[in-house]
Amino acid sequence: MPTGAEYEARIKTYNLDDLIRLWSQIQAGDTPDWDAGKALEYLIIRAFQLEGAEVLYPYSVRIDEEEELEQIDGAIYSDGLNCLVECKDTSAKVNVEPIAKLRNQLLRRPVAAIGCVFSRNGFTDAAATLAKYIAPQTILLWEQGEIYYCLQNQFMRLALLKKYRYCVEQGVPNYYINRRLP
Repeated sequence: MPTGAEYEARIKTYNLDDLIRLWSQIQAGDTPDWDAGKALEYLIIRAFQLEGAEVLYPYSVRIDEEEELEQIDGAIYSDGLNCLVECKDTSAKVNVEPIAKLRNQLLRRPVAAIGCVFSRNGFTDAAATLAKYIAPQTILLWEQGEIYYCLQNQFMRLALLKKYRYCVEQGVPNYYINRRLP
């Protein structure tokens, strides 16, 4: 099992075409060189990094340098937004648990922090409903079609900004990015 540092070193060699190929493998559920879920975590962070965002690859938060309190899938700093990332690479739609987990992680952070949940296969109705009623509205949802579209067109940062603005204006965390960008 590779370490986080080894995964990070590997993904930093990937260019956009490599990420699009990796996304196809993720969609097919065939990522033999990656432990379960890791390919999506590193792909998302690298995609934002390639577009110029400041990022932090997956990391652990520890209590007194010993006990692991949280495992964070990454952080993105882009266009004035500070985001914690949660990625779910499952064949089923994401239920409420990852959203509730991220909400709890955000409660320990400054109010300016928001969350982004990236899902290979979308969200259950219950998860989408929960995301709408988190107060204050702090978690944005990303689904497979928009991830691919934004990857392919290098719109990850622009989509993040659009999703955030829509959430500010309409109070809806799951604005679907697909051909709504320039």
